[in-house]
Amino acid sequence: MALVVANLGTDEVVKGLNALGAGVGYGLAGAGASIGVGIVVHGAITSMARQPEVAGMTRTTMFLGVAFCEAFGLIGFVVFILLKFT
Repeated sequence: MALVVANLGTDEVVKGLNALGAGVGYGLAGAGASIGVGIVVHGAITSMARQPEVAGMTRTTMFLGVAFCEAFGLIGFVVFILLKFT
């Protein structure tokens, strides 16, 4: 492995590490968004089970929370694209 890296120019190594870092960052962004959605939905379901009369308002708030979590995941994807192709 060290011989392969030694034979490459610095530009190729930097591009490879850039792609690796972008991929890891996107993976973490996706995992974070998934965990956030799980926490939001868990809280909403627990709340609806304890107080069924406020299920409508809780459901609306849950969808807003899910949308924000997914937006952060998409921001991670955009950063991945920017790092990969710049």
